[in-house]
Amino acid sequence: MTALHRETDTIAAIATAPGTGGIGIIRISGPQARDILGAMFRPFRAGADPTRESHKLHYGTVVDRGGRVLDEVLAVFMKAPATYTREDVVELHSHGSYLVLQAILAEVLARGARPAEPGEFTKRAFLAGRIDLTRAEAVIDLLQARTASGVDLAMGQLQGRLQEQVEAVRQGLTEILAILEVAIDFPDEDVEILDSGHLLERLARDVEAPLDRLLALADQGKVLREGISVVIAGRPNVGKSSLLNELLQEQRALVTEVPGTTRDTIEEMISVHGIPVHLVDTAGIRAHDDLVEGLGIERARRKMDEADLVLFLVDAGTGLAAQDRELYDSVAGRDHIVVLNKTDIAPPDRLDTLEREFAGVDVVRISCRRQEGIEGLRETMFRHMLGEDALEERPACAPNLRHRAVLAKCRDACRRLRQALQAGAPADLLAVEVQSALDHLGDIVGITTPEDVLDTIFSRFCIGK
Repeated sequence: MTALHRETDTIAAIATAPGTGGIGIIRISGPQARDILGAMFRPFRAGADPTRESHKLHYGTVVDRGGRVLDEVLAVFMKAPATYTREDVVELHSHGSYLVLQAILAEVLARGARPAEPGEFTKRAFLAGRIDLTRAEAVIDLLQARTASGVDLAMGQLQGRLQEQVEAVRQGLTEILAILEVAIDFPDEDVEILDSGHLLERLARDVEAPLDRLLALADQGKVLREGISVVIAGRPNVGKSSLLNELLQEQRALVTEVPGTTRDTIEEMISVHGIPVHLVDTAGIRAHDDLVEGLGIERARRKMDEADLVLFLVDAGTGLAAQDRELYDSVAGRDHIVVLNKTDIAPPDRLDTLEREFAGVDVVRISCRRQEGIEGLRETMFRHMLGEDALEERPACAPNLRHRAVLAKCRDACRRLRQALQAGAPADLLAVEVQSALDHLGDIVGITTPEDVLDTIFSRFCIGK
């Protein structure tokens, strides 16, 4: 079947999540949607016909080709183009039984629809021009968001904030290209038209500066969407499991006075000011003769190597031991926070000495036993995740990994353009670099995005969206 035919097929899918629920929804989109509804639906109110009224719910039953009632439903017909896909769309709201939904879907397919592919409803919305590609990608981010920050970021992108910023950069490049095209069309006037200083100023202000801002936001966006991995490390019995329990606000890890209680990693998800954090409690690292404990320590070292951030825990009650110093050498080159635990039993002068030992590093004082300092640790973790200004301002939207790669290519083209302008290159060569930058930006919003990239993007969606 050709791509053109697939895009004009009528498609259908269960649009609600798998499992038992109060309500389940079958979504149908395409030229046969109205006819399928008319053939299956039997309204309870005499004379009612949902196929004649757009965007109005009707109560009735759906039946199979033999006339057997499949379920009582609410049915709505939505006439193109005022729909999600800009095609005729039908939704059947039935009971949420998986068997009922499958029976209704099977009947819809038997009457001429085909099963929708992952993300195909949203892909049709994009192809119809209802949304640009950044908004389409925001849909999947919204569906997969794990925290309030992730939802906010996806909603900003869904409302077009990223597209607006990309479009502003495109506009700046387009205006520069227009000047270059005039110079190409009137070569005798080239020297007068091409004011390199003016073009360099416009390039910096209208293109390079906003590009750099977008690329900086991409780092924050990755953290807000995906979160980070944080490992709690330290020698045995410094309070790693107690800290895990305090951050989780539940007794997840076994806490005893016996060193080496934790012999394997314990991994949980928490939210730190709205950011998903994959928190890992590790076995205490020390010299040992126990095979099982040794395996736990080896896994702890691997987790430390993979972590985005390490919480290096020190027992302030006993002070620094040789084991602490040896272990810290393996942490010092990574992003880390020194956490002084058991401050409730530590002399004040020892705490001051410990802080001087770790001069130039973020040091946080806590007492897990008294539940003190935990919120301050959360705030320090948050600043490490998003930067010093993280608590004051968060991005309304941010490029994802695909956007970042394309923006980096656009910035490279702009750097080549700057170098060519400074070297006095002719207008036609300058125009090539401007067009290259424009093409890369077009990939972000879907103007010039290759088909295989589109397929990859929409394959990440669930079926029914």
